[in-house]
Amino acid sequence: MILHPNVECLNDSEKRELQLQRLKKTAETVYEKVPFFKQAFNEKGVHPDDIKSLDDLQKLPFTVKKDLRSHYPFGLFAVPQKELVRLHASSGTSGKPTVVGYTQGDIEGWSDMVARSIAIAGGEPGNVLHNAYGYGLFTGGLGLHFGSERLGMITVPVSGGNTERQILLIEDFEPQVICGTPSYILTIAEKMEQLGKDPRATSLKYGIFGAEPWSEEMRSTLEEKFNIKAMDIYGLSEVMGPGVAMECHEAQSGLHIMDDHFIAEIIDPETLDPVPDGEYGELVFTSLTKEAFPIIRYRTGDIASIDRTPCSCGRTSVRMSRVKGRIDDMLIVKGVNVFPSEIENCLLSVEDIVPHYQVHIFKDGLKERIELHVEMSEKLYALTIVDESQADANLLKQTIKKKIKDTCLVSMDIKVHAPKSIPRSEGKAIRVVRHEHDKLEV
Repeated sequence: MILHPNVECLNDSEKRELQLQRLKKTAETVYEKVPFFKQAFNEKGVHPDDIKSLDDLQKLPFTVKKDLRSHYPFGLFAVPQKELVRLHASSGTSGKPTVVGYTQGDIEGWSDMVARSIAIAGGEPGNVLHNAYGYGLFTGGLGLHFGSERLGMITVPVSGGNTERQILLIEDFEPQVICGTPSYILTIAEKMEQLGKDPRATSLKYGIFGAEPWSEEMRSTLEEKFNIKAMDIYGLSEVMGPGVAMECHEAQSGLHIMDDHFIAEIIDPETLDPVPDGEYGELVFTSLTKEAFPIIRYRTGDIASIDRTPCSCGRTSVRMSRVKGRIDDMLIVKGVNVFPSEIENCLLSVEDIVPHYQVHIFKDGLKERIELHVEMSEKLYALTIVDESQADANLLKQTIKKKIKDTCLVSMDIKVHAPKSIPRSEGKAIRVVRHEHDKLEV
């Protein structure tokens, strides 16, 4: 296995030259081999030969998820099917799934990127990696699996679910690295505590968590629960899969984008204009090395920012912030925009609740009502039962309401439930639940 850490330390001139050459090649490929892109280029009045500098990227058309679904299943592939070795697909919860393909070269390049990501997060050859991401059409499980093997790690393909078995394998195999969605890893910690086990006593040192937006407070909670360093990983199937960007264990300050393979932009989702570095907007990716499914200016729907300042770890790659949320998950409460991750930050700073919550949105005609559902801790629940009073629960409700108002500048109804009332997820947590009628659907 050969990694190329030197590409993580290129100076700006070297990096821009590499990106430009790869961008030109990718643009030529999609123009010649993908009818959709040829038509999109022509409609914009642009040709691959017009790309003279990286600034010319902004002349190229955007791609959105609707385009992928409109060409379901193989209409955007740039190679014949005989050159494919794997297909992945999204869940398709809002229509047909988005299908992406990989050549053998894509799989090797992706594995290399994930191997670099795991190394950035602290993993080393010979370590044991416990992979609790789901396997299957979702790219998370197999993406981390191939990258872990590429790095030379001992890979445990446990997948998601069967939490007690997860705990047994963590205790017996003694992994140094654990991977999964932060909400499910938290569920593992809670189950260990229920069984009288101490999550801090495991062999784990590093956590690689992603596939859902999570907050700095959630990081602190996971690090405290397991006595580990928790790092964020970013990726999505339309761009490649996990490993597009990775947070380093040295600084834990933004995710290093694999910018020898991708160019990232941040745009205003309304005007589509670029926004300055450091400001939040919609994350857009262009692939530079993909063979089967190259993508041009893909609008991810994720809200993040870009940081080009040097990282203290020594890597020169552009960093993206942790994803703040998705455009379609953004709540608008009396004109104020709020993301679930911001609510999570508030909740995890309040005592006597656990880090599981849901936002329920009830719609009645043109009106919307928002409820925040949380769980009280086992300790508070026991006190509530003993004195048969709701005083503590009501005080907790008021504390949360004030915290949300002071931090997020919005007011919402708070519903405090008994422990284990909020559904747990073995994959991506469902944070926002929308109802068509003004009553809670059970």
